[in-house]
Amino acid sequence: MRRTRFDNEPCPIARTTDLLGDWWTPIVMREAFMGVRRFDEFQRKLSLSRGVLAQRLSRLVDEGLLEKRLYEERPARFEYVLTEKGRAFYPVLAAMWRYGEDWLWPEGEEPPIQMVNRESGDVVRPLVVDEGTGEAIDVRKLNVTLRRSG
Repeated sequence: MRRTRFDNEPCPIARTTDLLGDWWTPIVMREAFMGVRRFDEFQRKLSLSRGVLAQRLSRLVDEGLLEKRLYEERPARFEYVLTEKGRAFYPVLAAMWRYGEDWLWPEGEEPPIQMVNRESGDVVRPLVVDEGTGEAIDVRKLNVTLRRSG
């Protein structure tokens, strides 16, 4: 069965959904942000089949989020390194983190892991803000419109 493609849609959410493609892709990216670089390490941490993992890593390389680098010649072995485009994906995962932390645990219970600032040791609570104002995004104050060309 062919999946519906959204890569030519005018909506940024649709195009990002097309990039993600499935539930494994953000999880693979999470592991890359946590320092995982080698195929066997991804597979061990995720308990994912070799075929599915190979497809996800290949797609992330094709899309420019990861770069595949040779680290051993015989046999040929590669590692997967975040690119600038890949690092720019982190706020998407951070927004997912915040949503999951706020809404997907029973009331009064906290997730067993937390995001912590390396320098200060403070707990980080991601928040999506407007770049122009620095204010938190509030859907009740937004409209989505088509850009005027010209």
